[in-house]
Amino acid sequence: MSGGPDARRYNSGLNPASNQYVMFNPGRDEVRQFFTETWRKERAGEILTPLESMAADWIGEHPEYHETLVNLDAQQTDYSPDRGQTNPFLHLSMHLAISEQLSIDQPPGIRRAHDRLVAWLGSPHDAQHAIMECLGQVIWEAQRSNTPPDTDAYLALIERRASRD
Repeated sequence: MSGGPDARRYNSGLNPASNQYVMFNPGRDEVRQFFTETWRKERAGEILTPLESMAADWIGEHPEYHETLVNLDAQQTDYSPDRGQTNPFLHLSMHLAISEQLSIDQPPGIRRAHDRLVAWLGSPHDAQHAIMECLGQVIWEAQRSNTPPDTDAYLALIERRASRD
């Protein structure tokens, strides 16, 4: 495979564990390195890739994570909801995932529901947090039942939230 060891981590292929096609599957350390390196490059005024630029925008929206992103010890922290801790790397990853879903309107209708949430909640950031709660619920259900995430249920949760809020 060309591109060196980093390319192997992000190249497309079949995930032997799930027998499903994946585009890339970075591990915990790679995700954390991506965000910390992106924030370092942003602060240094270096050129960012399009994905890094999107990540830097979301990092900028979360000043409460800035110290974590420059603290090497904090990058090794195991974040536990039981202790009331939010995992900043998971949170930022979910922002990126939702941004990608919105950019391609997948599942179909998410962009329209997002726009309704923006109008109601007053900001794209707050709308993403509302969608993030729905995404978290669907992921939790999928993990609990050992099934793929239910995109129909996901969109239904978002639409319910958009009409309720």
